[in-house]
Amino acid sequence: MTSHTDSASLSLQVLLVEDNAGDVRLMQEAFMESGRPIVLHAAADGLDAMAFLRREAPFAEVPRPDLILLDLNMPRMTGLEVLALIKKDASLKTIPVIVLTTSAQQEDVQNSYALNANCYLRKPLELDGFDDLARSIADFWLSRAKLPPRSSLS
Repeated sequence: MTSHTDSASLSLQVLLVEDNAGDVRLMQEAFMESGRPIVLHAAADGLDAMAFLRREAPFAEVPRPDLILLDLNMPRMTGLEVLALIKKDASLKTIPVIVLTTSAQQEDVQNSYALNANCYLRKPLELDGFDDLARSIADFWLSRAKLPPRSSLS
């Protein structure tokens, strides 16, 4: 019998921080279509994302994500606030963060990189774009990038 932990260790654990339920669903479907071993977790806003990352209730048993996809425009705590908290936290700062947003404002791009975002991507406007984006993320982060070990400070 394979435990959840065994299968989780073979998959890319991705935390999607996104308040738009439709976009969450599109990313879930796109990652499933990619055919790659990706487990997508979702947090509806920045406060839930920080609770997930710190493994606070109700997220005490969740795995440490290998990658974070972070929207900027969210209620309760903005993506930039979440990014700043992640990168200031010694136990979280090594997790790569991809800003995934509709914003094309140069200020958002500059602020994201100033807070040590690993990448800044615009959200696609059409369904096929989500499939292409998920395939690109899966290809790069599963095949090309070397991620820090999960055990490091987790």
